[in-house]
Amino acid sequence: MAQRRIIIIGAGIGGLVSALLLAHAGFAVTVCERAGVPGGKLRQVAVGGEAIDAGPTVFTMRDLFERIFADVGADIADHLQLEKQEILARHAWKDGSRLDLYADAAASQDAIGVFAGAQAARGFAAFSARAQEVYETLNLSFMQAQRPGLMGLARNAGFSKAGALLRISPFASLWRELGNYFTDPRLRQLFGRYATYSGASPFTAPATLMLIAHVEQLGVWRIAGGMHRLAQVLTQLASAQGAVFRYNQAVAEISTNQGAASGVILADGTRLSSDIVIANADVAALAGGLFGAAAARAVGGARAMPPRSLSALTWSMKAAHHGFPLSHHNVFFGDDYEGEFAAIARGALPPDPTIYICHQGGARLFCLVNAPATGDAHALSNLEIARCQETLYRTLAQAGLAIEATHSSLTGPAEFATMFPHTGGALYGRALTGWRDPFARPGARSLLKGLYLAGGSVHPGPGLPMAAMSGRLAAARIIQDYDSTSR
Repeated sequence: MAQRRIIIIGAGIGGLVSALLLAHAGFAVTVCERAGVPGGKLRQVAVGGEAIDAGPTVFTMRDLFERIFADVGADIADHLQLEKQEILARHAWKDGSRLDLYADAAASQDAIGVFAGAQAARGFAAFSARAQEVYETLNLSFMQAQRPGLMGLARNAGFSKAGALLRISPFASLWRELGNYFTDPRLRQLFGRYATYSGASPFTAPATLMLIAHVEQLGVWRIAGGMHRLAQVLTQLASAQGAVFRYNQAVAEISTNQGAASGVILADGTRLSSDIVIANADVAALAGGLFGAAAARAVGGARAMPPRSLSALTWSMKAAHHGFPLSHHNVFFGDDYEGEFAAIARGALPPDPTIYICHQGGARLFCLVNAPATGDAHALSNLEIARCQETLYRTLAQAGLAIEATHSSLTGPAEFATMFPHTGGALYGRALTGWRDPFARPGARSLLKGLYLAGGSVHPGPGLPMAAMSGRLAAARIIQDYDSTSR
């Protein structure tokens, strides 16, 4: 029997994982990527002769990636040099207070006790236990399951975990739930930031996002040579399994025949035929018609366009810095946390934003502030950007950090909207504004036969490990649907 042909649109992390697993399973895989390199949001920017990670900046859920490598007979240690981080993040406020969180939970609890008192330390212990329970309740039953829905989640969790499903506070907001553990507003601000890992506001996002705290407690690593090494290695492994990569090849349409996906039409008019198509693109791009009417209908069409998550204003810098001992992860908080997200909800840059800085060694810095995903409707003016940058430097100076950039590359919502069409620059897919939203993401199988989905905008959601999981779920669904025999 001839090999079944698969075309994957997009070489983001979800597409790369699907390409690797499906090529290993015996499919003839072709990946079409509109950019000149793989990785998607897992990207590097060259600034002043330095390569700076400008997407995900740390590696978590190592066990998931170890399983993906093992699935194709590879050992992750043979391909990636992973450096475990003892300090998870360094946090600072304008009043000069600082707090480090550590890979050692006991060390974090002690630090919180010194920072905010014994009651806060006990609150952290209780919060950590709840975060672990949320993770263990949802990991297999929801995140690693084919889009289960609410009833499917309950069924997957089983009778033994019925109580746990109620205890994880699925209907509360993260901000509200944090109030049960922390009275110090700085700690509530710190742990509320986990909502932004999914591009959401802590004031509206579901409390279940506290599971991210436990994911970090399981381990945070850097990749020697930069995070983009992961994309390069997955590409090399997939190529060794027979996958073909076509760069600078934008797809204009997903073609159909007799009610099923039958291939793609490239922007230059070239037609590529296949039995299966995987769209490793934002669901908004499909719903908005970027890949044709049939693909739009396959995800519900324009009427099903998801509300947008956060975008960002980022600076990749080569910069001298002094006065503040930067760790790898550094977060500088403003004074008005609620006002930050209220401004973004209005479509404006926050007047007093939270600032994230990733120190990647030497003079290499990546700086980010949250921004509205309005890059296709309202391009930020030079004045708006300049004011934001002035505020940024002022906030950093109040925390003791001085930065003198010699080279800098700016990327904002407008640029992200160009890189990822129909998103407005949203970086995390669907906005999470309540408990229903995680269930509203589509799963691997679309409404069009032969068209499958992967990436951070589909189940189980955004972030490097979640996108990788989506690629694994898409591959598993296809192998199940087409009964492929493994080599």
